[in-house]
Amino acid sequence: MAGCDSCSSDKIEAATKQQKRVLILVLLINAVMFVVEFIAGMLSHSTALMADSLDMLADALVYALGLFALGRATHWKSRAALTSGIFQMILGLGILIQPIYLLSTNNIPDAFNMGVFGLLALIANTISFLLLMAYRDGDINMRATWVCTRNDMINNIGVLIAAGLVYWFSTPLPDIIIGLIIAVIVMHSAWGVIREAKSALNKDLE
Repeated sequence: MAGCDSCSSDKIEAATKQQKRVLILVLLINAVMFVVEFIAGMLSHSTALMADSLDMLADALVYALGLFALGRATHWKSRAALTSGIFQMILGLGILIQPIYLLSTNNIPDAFNMGVFGLLALIANTISFLLLMAYRDGDINMRATWVCTRNDMINNIGVLIAAGLVYWFSTPLPDIIIGLIIAVIVMHSAWGVIREAKSALNKDLE
């Protein structure tokens, strides 16, 4: 039996190391893309790009919290998931401010840059999505990271659609609308993570 316990322990340790490597990689991808996309969004006057960049920042925070919770007790994982959900909710609310500013300036975003950086972000998130695919049915902490990345891919497609509509109609409205939709998706996802994490914490306290 001792041999079996040792084998099981080795497997758990190996799995934890693998998760750590994956989380570090997707953290770096999202951190770099946040900086790149945020700058591109500012230069392009694009609500959708800036909203997507802030979503990247939220994900980077989620992955950092995931690394913190990795290998810890269940209640720590639930608390990390709850904290990541709160971070996402705050950033989602922050995204709502940008359209108000752009509506006052009436600047038409650079559709070409929106398309280029939206596509780059989609590629980055697709890589992250595939890396995290194996953990989509794992503990609450790893599920939260996978859900974030899945939503990011939806947001990236939204940015590409916005770029096409801005180019076609020569108006900033599609960009603003998509930016607001991204904010809603981020906040809806955050609320789901918060509810699940609170439920898990309540069970731990029972």
